[in-house]
Formats: sequence, C-alpha cells, structure tokens
Amino acid sequence: MTRQDYIEFILDQYNNPQHKGKLDDPDILVNGGNPGCGDIVTLYARVNDDDVITDAAFDGQGCTISMAAAALVTDKIIGQKISDVDAMSYDELLDELGREVVQSRLRCATLALDTIKAGARAYPSHKATGKKLVQPIILAETFRSDM
Repeated sequence: MTRQDYIEFILDQYNNPQHKGKLDDPDILVNGGNPGCGDIVTLYARVNDDDVITDAAFDGQGCTISMAAAALVTDKIIGQKISDVDAMSYDELLDELGREVVQSRLRCATLALDTIKAGARAYPSHKATGKKLVQPIILAETFRSDM
C-alpha cells in the first residue's frame, strides 16, 4: 500500500470506527492515557467461560492515530483468548497502520494495545477471585526498541 492508502485507512478507522462506545457490564474495563499529547482510551471486553473475548469496545478522546488504532485493536481482540492478547504484535499493528505514517507518533499508535495488554495480564487474577477487572489509568509505555 502507498503512504496515501495508509492515511486513508487511518482516516476511515477514525471516522467510521467499529466497536466505538461503552459495553454494559464488561468483564474488563481498563483505561490508558498518553500524557504527552492528551490521548485517553477506555477499553471494554466481555470474556466467556473459555477465556475468549466475545465482545469489545472502546471510548476516549485523542488524536486521529490513537483513536484509529483503538478501533483496529478492538476489532482484532474479538475472538482472541485472553492469554493470546499479551502476545499480540506491536510490529503487526504498526504495519497495518502504516509504519511510515505513524513512526513519529508511536505512543499514540500503541496506546490501545498497551492498555488492553495490561488488562489481559491482570484479568486472570481478578477472575480467580470472582471479580471483574476495573483498572485505573495506565500510562502508555515508552516505546521499546524490541517492538
């Protein structure tokens, strides 16, 4: 795809997001924030007895890249086992968004994935106690060179 194709893809995800809004009674509700530019995202997920995410949504405010990435991430996690979410690839996400386009905004592009990964890591211990996961704001991780 060309740079323009990636830009159009990001704009389409931003303007016509799938899964935008709140889920009632989610099993996972996690918040993430990027203090560098003010992006805030809340991710919601419902998880079945087999630990598969059956529904997901996001809400928040932020730049085009962070909100487009949140839309893409919520679409990608539906049908995934909780244990597989932490293994989701930053590289694949960046490639789908257009690495060249988002290279200068990596924290924005990875905020939603950072946030849901943190939620997926914490979910099993909450589930074991019979509680839903409602977590405070998680700041976006500093982009690591191994991603």
